[in-house]
Amino acid sequence: MTQPQSNVRRDRADHIVDVKDVSFGYTASPVVEDISFTVERGEYVGMIGPNGSGKSTLLRLILGLHEPDEGQVELLGHPARAFAEREKVGYVAQDVTENTKRMPITVAEVVLMGRFPHAGFGRVTSDDRDRARQALRTVGIDHLADRKITQLSGGQRQRAYIARALASEAELLVLDEPTVGVDAESVDAFFDLLTDLNDDGMTILLVEHDIGAVLEHTSRVICLNRELYFDGDPVAFADSDALDRAYGTNVRRDDGVVVS
Repeated sequence: MTQPQSNVRRDRADHIVDVKDVSFGYTASPVVEDISFTVERGEYVGMIGPNGSGKSTLLRLILGLHEPDEGQVELLGHPARAFAEREKVGYVAQDVTENTKRMPITVAEVVLMGRFPHAGFGRVTSDDRDRARQALRTVGIDHLADRKITQLSGGQRQRAYIARALASEAELLVLDEPTVGVDAESVDAFFDLLTDLNDDGMTILLVEHDIGAVLEHTSRVICLNRELYFDGDPVAFADSDALDRAYGTNVRRDDGVVVS
């Protein structure tokens, strides 16, 4: 079995995500095999791997949507599959920009949904609305509050769903390739937003196909291709051979920049 390279310290007890010896497969063949890592409060972790490497499946295991065949996954100290406080995890799916094209509601209404778990007796209060407006200001789209979500660009929709997570008081933000279908200028601004949120204390777990963006913006890299090949800081990853081992011939380096 491939032994992952790692230089991450794990001497803190404040785990947001804890993946222990996890294997899972949809058939007899495993999609992920013997994966272990933790995500500490306040970290900004980027997860990379070639297509079909098990990244999205691992996210679903972390979100409690699948039960591991072996091992266990915990969220905030509780089994992920039975984790009840779902509002503490903000999830932005890869296809969110497509799904929202059929939603005839405003941006403000989308963000206000994040307050529903906190609404006493199902009633949204003025405080809930204030928190939703603050979330919109934080992600920089408060001027779009009354616009239909269907009228937003891909990057603006991603911001709306991050605002919904902020409104819900999420402690972990999980994003599955959020820049797919987003124009280049908006992608740069999007990563700036994630950095700002992390600087403010948000824990972020990002799956991203753009390896260069992960190396530039995150503070820790997890690289997998069914198995874990690397878990450590971006500089150590760039200096290692983990990329070549995980991607094989599906990766090249142009002028020092990693391209998948």
